[in-house]
Amino acid sequence: MGLKRYFLLIALLGMMVEANAKILLPQILSNNMVLQRDKPLNVWGFGTAGEAVTVSFAGQVKQTQTDANGKWKVVLAPLQTSAVPASMTIKGTNTIILDNILVGEVWLCSGQSNMEYGMRKIAKVKKPLKEKLGYPVDELERANNSQIRIFLVNRKELSKPDSIHKSWSIAQDPALKNFSAAGYFFAKELYEKLHIPIGIISSAVSGSPIEPWIPKESLETGYFEGQKVGNDPGKFYTPMIEPLTLFALRGFLWYQGETNCFLKEKISYSYKMKALINSWRTAWSNASGVSGKGAELPFYYVQIAPFNYSTTKGKVVLDAETEPEFWEAQAQLLRLPNTGIVVTTDLNDYPEDLHPTYKWEIGRRLALWALANNYGKKINYSGPIYQSVTLKGKTAELEFDHIGKGLLSADGKALDCFTIAAADGKFIPADAQIKGNKIIVSAKGLKKPIAVRFGWNEAMRPNLYNKDGLPALPFRTDNPLTKQFKPI
Repeated sequence: MGLKRYFLLIALLGMMVEANAKILLPQILSNNMVLQRDKPLNVWGFGTAGEAVTVSFAGQVKQTQTDANGKWKVVLAPLQTSAVPASMTIKGTNTIILDNILVGEVWLCSGQSNMEYGMRKIAKVKKPLKEKLGYPVDELERANNSQIRIFLVNRKELSKPDSIHKSWSIAQDPALKNFSAAGYFFAKELYEKLHIPIGIISSAVSGSPIEPWIPKESLETGYFEGQKVGNDPGKFYTPMIEPLTLFALRGFLWYQGETNCFLKEKISYSYKMKALINSWRTAWSNASGVSGKGAELPFYYVQIAPFNYSTTKGKVVLDAETEPEFWEAQAQLLRLPNTGIVVTTDLNDYPEDLHPTYKWEIGRRLALWALANNYGKKINYSGPIYQSVTLKGKTAELEFDHIGKGLLSADGKALDCFTIAAADGKFIPADAQIKGNKIIVSAKGLKKPIAVRFGWNEAMRPNLYNKDGLPALPFRTDNPLTKQFKPI
């Protein structure tokens, strides 16, 4: 080997060793990020085994050493809200400086296409029929709030180390155009009411059923023990959720279900969703060291919007009650602590469209749950939710939670979409009257009702709201889930 070639080889080897020795960070840690306030904060990454690492931020200096696998982590003490951009320094063999960091509130939104639905589509939507819900077609042009930051998960890149540190962006064009519209409008509403930095992470896949978002082992226990669960359990959880679990956040937003509804799922979806919620909460709890009630991160989700499922053709035959039965399965999750559902029966002008356009209102209604339950705002955050029925002779008296300032007919007409049945089980159109905080339901010629249903058809667009402008959740008093299945 010639001397020149020898020295060239030595130089190349040296460069390789130096490159391998560099401290690297995960994609989620980058310039422009928002860190969750009031919680311990993990900062972690990769290097060579035994390498010393120092992290400096907000007056804190933490030191550690990489383990035998080259992994390292430090934990920063909880930080207070800060809208002033700051820098974080990570020193190992090399030095990384992350700039423009804020401290505020961080949320993760996930699901399928209606959550993935990008802001670029808002400018092209048909003019909504419900003008009172707004029409922000120029939002991409107007969005320039540096206090709202977005992180769009790339499933192929999230688990890889990052050397660019530009994965977080300010919520404005061009980064915003591909970001979740529902997630962005949620963040915008939070900022307008709280005036603190907001970070929103979107990790969603169009057309995905719920199973790929759940760790496989979580579906193989409990209700599904001994059963084969299809739809690739864990397929998206492993590359798109698990790498985020060390990153502290306030809670989760979920918009998914259409794919499972096409399979005519009912109670099984409830158990799958319970497995998802519990597994995500446990994963973040384990990563932060928080247990008990501290592990019950808020989980707010969206009712799938009205759609003509009964007219679609596929392997599974669907009917007009398929979607109401799925709504019922979604509503079962309200039994879990720190959960909430956004009702969408009024948010699809075109029932042949599986992707309704009112994503700004979806985001706002999700934000209402968070503002009331996590940020102490004294507001009504839900439409009426059925609680109980009392049968009295020819009438059925219904009581509700979340009546707010009172019940009303949104269009000023008689309450619609109520049906009632006697012992023969045949449901007929019913008359419904508001009496104080109750609704009295009856039907001409029906002497002894045994059950009431409301909004129990995919084509119905009920007019029962509360005076806060939020629609009632469809229901049936003859719910077989409470009789045939153990509580979730």
